Amino acid sequence: MKRDIFQAIADPTRRAILALIAIQALTPNAMAEKFDMTRQAVSKHIKVLQECELIKPEYSGREIYYHFNPKKMQEMDNWLAQFRKIWETQFNQLDKVLSTIKKHKK
Repeated sequence: MKRDIFQAIADPTRRAILALIAIQALTPNAMAEKFDMTRQAVSKHIKVLQECELIKPEYSGREIYYHFNPKKMQEMDNWLAQFRKIWETQFNQLDKVLSTIKKHKK
């Protein structure tokens, strides 16, 4: 079952994992050391992130290093961009209304 990307990033631990591996690829053990949870709990978070293609595994000998997948984040940003335009338009309209009210109060 493929998970929803927004469900994946809704969890603060998964967001923290993404922030960590955006800087440097890490093994599950290295990630677990950064959190107050078991290696198994971290592995569950890794599984969700991997299912959503936010991270990619790379095998190096017996170790697995997880890398951040910026392409997937770009897809999400592209989707959010359509709403960003709407918000900017609404904020600009609100600025105009507030400016008009401010001028009338003088």
